Formats: sequence, C-alpha cells, structure tokens
Amino acid sequence: MEKPQEFILVSAPNKAGEEFVRQLIHKHVPFAAIANNRAEQQRLRELGCKHIILIDTRDEQTWIFPEFPVSKVFLFESSLNLCCRYLRICRTWTAESIYVITHSGNPRLIYKGLGADVVLHTNQHQMAFLMASIGS
Repeated sequence: MEKPQEFILVSAPNKAGEEFVRQLIHKHVPFAAIANNRAEQQRLRELGCKHIILIDTRDEQTWIFPEFPVSKVFLFESSLNLCCRYLRICRTWTAESIYVITHSGNPRLIYKGLGADVVLHTNQHQMAFLMASIGS
C-alpha cells in the first residue's frame, strides 16, 4: 500500500512567509497554508495556495486533523499570540520539525516550550535558505 502524500504546512502572514510560499510553488513542493480568518484565506488563494486550512484558533473544538498527513511546519510570526496558538495546534498534527521564523525579539523559550524545534530570528525577506531544510 502506498504512503499518502505528506504536505508541508505554512503560516504566511508576512512578506517573508509569502516569499517562502512562492518558492514552494516554484519548486512544486506539496504544501498547505493555514489561516485563521476568511481575509487571510483569500489572500493566500491570491498568492497561489491550492490547499488552505481555515481554523478558528480560539476554539479548540475546531482543531481537527487535516485530511492529509503533515510533515514539516513553517510558522512565520506576525503575532506572538497567533504563533503560539498555531504551535499548539500544529504540534498535534506532526512529529516532524516545526520552524518558527520571527523578526521580533520574542523569547525563544516560549516557542520551544510550545513545541517548536527551530526558532530562527531574521530581518531578511529572502527565504531561500529554508528550502534546504525541506530537501528541495
């Protein structure tokens, strides 16, 4: 029996996240995006995302498993609270690495305590270096 296709999961609320999504699309890497409201969902569609998980981060009853297996997760931080919620959700969806990419000085230990494997602090919008972590 063939193993189902795994998807990388991405939260892309900023320019760095958008750049990463463009690279995934360009390299034909299977991925899904996560959004917490309809406006974000529409923005991700316009960016070219074909698979989008819309989730109410405030209601744990809605945090159901996606219809596909999730491999690595890349969370681009725009808000400490939202990133923490996404971490709590995504940690239950995968045993693989979760990356938090942030421009802020929010403490690394908060993200690590919630399940992030890698916390990257960067002021760049170019995310080509992340492609190496997905094997493409």
